[in-house]
Amino acid sequence: MPETPRPSRDEFARTIGLALQRRRVAAGLSQERLAHLAGISTYTYQKFEKGESKPGTPLNPRLFTLLSLAEALDIGLDDLLPHPWPTPAED
Repeated sequence: MPETPRPSRDEFARTIGLALQRRRVAAGLSQERLAHLAGISTYTYQKFEKGESKPGTPLNPRLFTLLSLAEALDIGLDDLLPHPWPTPAED
């Protein structure tokens, strides 16, 4: 079986953002409500759904922020993090 190529950090971040958006909509939550439940600002959460941390910079949330989002959505962390992961040393 051929190995699945690793995504770039940008692709990985966009995939996480899309997963967050889909799960949030499925849960019937607004961006504001989910951000509040996870203890982050609405602006920060909106950037997450875009796959960004800062404009032009791939999403790079703290582990506990991801855990808070997963808990607020009542899902496992593995439901937010796609596989395979990008190479950590990518510049």
